[in-house]
Amino acid sequence: MARMTLAEIKARPSTIDWTRVNATTDGDIDRQAKEDGTEEELPGLAAPSPATVRRHLKLTQKDIAALAGVPVATWRNWEQGRVRLDPAVQTLLRVLWREPDAVRRAMVA
Repeated sequence: MARMTLAEIKARPSTIDWTRVNATTDGDIDRQAKEDGTEEELPGLAAPSPATVRRHLKLTQKDIAALAGVPVATWRNWEQGRVRLDPAVQTLLRVLWREPDAVRRAMVA
């Protein structure tokens, strides 16, 4: 396996088309979920995905992040799979899925 320094990694050109990523709407995401068969993902014992929870609650990334008490960038990272969901996040997702009003009550100061 080849190893790279941080400077080498930063010097590599990005292969991500950020214009396209930023132009992706919730409608696009819903359409893609239907196409790949994940729109009906219902959680059993496993935690639902962040995107599934957000769509279930019909919230924007900004709104769900505020409800969960995390920065919107963190929520995006969860949705896009950039970071692994630790057990606490998985529990939060289960509670958001099953009892969103409890989370709303808990987040009110």
